[in-house]
Amino acid sequence: MAKRPKTADQIFQERLARHHDELRWLYMELYGNGDMFAELCSQMKRWYDERSSKLKKLDSEREAAGEWYRRRDMLGMMMYIDNFAGNIKGVQEKLPYLEKCNVNYIHLMPFLDSPKGRSDGGYAVADFRKVKPELGTMKDLSELAEKCHEKGISLCMDFVMNHTSEDHEWAVKARQGDGEYMSRYFFYADPSIPREYEKTVPQVFPPTAPGNFTYLPELGHYVMTTFYPYQWDLNYCNPRVFNEMMYNFLYLANQGMDIIRIDAVPYIWKELGTNCRNLKQVHTIVRMMRMIGEIVCPGIVLLGEVVMEPDKVAPYFGTVDKPECHMLYNVTTMATTWNTVATRDARLLRKQMDIVCSLPREYTFLNYLRCHDDIGWGLDYATLSEWGMKEVPHKKYLNDFFQGRTEGSVSRGELYNEDPVTGDARFCATTASMCGVESAGFEQNQQKMEQAVTKDVMLHAYMFTQSGIPMLYSGDEIGQVNDYAYKEDPEKAPDSRYIHRGKFRWDLTERICDRKSVQGKIFHALDSLENIRRSEAVFNADAEVFTKDYNDQSILWVVRRAEGEELHAVFNFSGSPKTVWMPEEAEYTDLLTGKTEKTETAELPGWGFLWKKKKQ
Repeated sequence: MAKRPKTADQIFQERLARHHDELRWLYMELYGNGDMFAELCSQMKRWYDERSSKLKKLDSEREAAGEWYRRRDMLGMMMYIDNFAGNIKGVQEKLPYLEKCNVNYIHLMPFLDSPKGRSDGGYAVADFRKVKPELGTMKDLSELAEKCHEKGISLCMDFVMNHTSEDHEWAVKARQGDGEYMSRYFFYADPSIPREYEKTVPQVFPPTAPGNFTYLPELGHYVMTTFYPYQWDLNYCNPRVFNEMMYNFLYLANQGMDIIRIDAVPYIWKELGTNCRNLKQVHTIVRMMRMIGEIVCPGIVLLGEVVMEPDKVAPYFGTVDKPECHMLYNVTTMATTWNTVATRDARLLRKQMDIVCSLPREYTFLNYLRCHDDIGWGLDYATLSEWGMKEVPHKKYLNDFFQGRTEGSVSRGELYNEDPVTGDARFCATTASMCGVESAGFEQNQQKMEQAVTKDVMLHAYMFTQSGIPMLYSGDEIGQVNDYAYKEDPEKAPDSRYIHRGKFRWDLTERICDRKSVQGKIFHALDSLENIRRSEAVFNADAEVFTKDYNDQSILWVVRRAEGEELHAVFNFSGSPKTVWMPEEAEYTDLLTGKTEKTETAELPGWGFLWKKKKQ
């Protein structure tokens, strides 16, 4: 007799049973409130029941496939909806272009309702269940997700769970003195308590948003505002906050989101007398969130924004038995990559890669060259100082170099959040402008343009060689340069990050068919690399990856092994041509040309690279 398929209720109950005991234990350890836990379980069933049949089918397929997000053909692109296509419906119309870019993972930058002029780029959310009116509606978002799923494309969004906008319904009621809602934030009438916090809690933006509290004279209270005065930190010591934010998470998952980026993860739990970063309760909350997702919507992936070096980021993956985030950003490697461009010295990057490669292969990092944010020079200064590079002067050198103020530099960009006291600053620009496309275009120098394009492509090839998921920033595929128009907008002018948050240049896409144009060269080079990556087993997520020692500091040599094949990926981080000796004279296949021949040495142009594969 054929086995009857399980009912929806049976599927839910089995998933709940799988996690119930651990989830209840963690919840009770944190909150000690059985009634609130019972409410959470009841609401999980409600959100499961409301999940569409198509999304439930996708959940089942992904559960059966296992780690679907680790396929070697995964390629992401992050974009601002308005800059890219005007609104959500516009993004849907542009899906054929994204398919042409080989993109199957779209990260839509913050699109939830936030107040103009006090939005922090959309990270000050006023309503977690409403899209900014100028971008569309939740119905538009659900329709986009459905169209993406039909094309095998996943959608990612930011879930800003550390804080809300001061315009959020809870904050409005708290400002009116409603104790129930004040308890959802950190309010103190006694100024000595904020002063005690300030003794141990670092400032995030000292020049532009000093301190961690904002005084509200109409209420006579201080409220915790770690990032900006209009972003009020949520109090996760209150179980009502946790429950309600999980309901928001499940609501958004039910709109068809596939990847939920948890913003500012380390900051979620606050405790007096600590630095309010990376506390153990944060891991409890993320672990519970992971289980809630696996019960209600197991096709969802959690991407954690943890801005630290890889070995300190690793705890946010959890353990094999008790996983937390599915994916994390490879932030330090990104910054170290640009450090290598500026110094022509790959030693620190090699050390960084060795650390990443030593971590379990199950860990999935998201790799990128540029994103919506600035570059903070959070490098390994202990190691750099051993090589004679001290932190303060080295940061100044990097910022001068990438602003084009150093002799021989072709980069262009601007500083962000410069501290006049310490001289510290972050940096903003697009990939193309940092590689020299902007300056070469301004000078109308064809030779410099060729080198800029070569450097741009080499850096992308290096990103594709890393283990994890490569993420493009919208516009990088056509070499889009800095946009200085933000200076003419009073709301954007104070924030130099808008230099790389410009409108997408659709006019430039008309040139991608011309392989002699900058756009055509970059677009087709990336297309070739992406096609190679998806077709070669050496790029498998579980491949063995390590760096190879080489006697030239400007050379980074990466080896990938999988299924009896070995890839030698060699990158020249200097403007001078190099001859490199292969480990052994053997038959190598050049993945860029498809040509197989016995090779003893290989030639690398300035800022060039090679991908050569051989049988083990």
